Amino acid sequence: MQRAMLWCKCAAMHDPVRPVLKQPAVIGWEAKRRRVDLTIERAFNGAELLRRMRGWVTVDVQDLIALIERYGKLKVLDGRDLVVESADRAAMKALAAEMSRAFGDEAWLEEIPKTLLE
Repeated sequence: MQRAMLWCKCAAMHDPVRPVLKQPAVIGWEAKRRRVDLTIERAFNGAELLRRMRGWVTVDVQDLIALIERYGKLKVLDGRDLVVESADRAAMKALAAEMSRAFGDEAWLEEIPKTLLE
């Protein structure tokens, strides 16, 4: 398995940014006739987190997600970092090449060295 960080160009400042989960989403309820104190904390999955970047990065995130899912998957690693996982190095290289063709310098991958994953 190969993992890489996903980087995109910031729409406002045009510098490299990558989505990270700072804290889980907190979902609750409001009842019409009573008070409901129940809440659920749930982190976004990889595609949900990237979708939240729509408008904040210069690429169309739906197109980026579709491209990534052809070669691997998006995953939130350790509850914080959005990474791309692929089955092997060849798939990761093919994805990187396809991203370069489709998005130029607007989105790219940065391989995570195996030593950092252990």
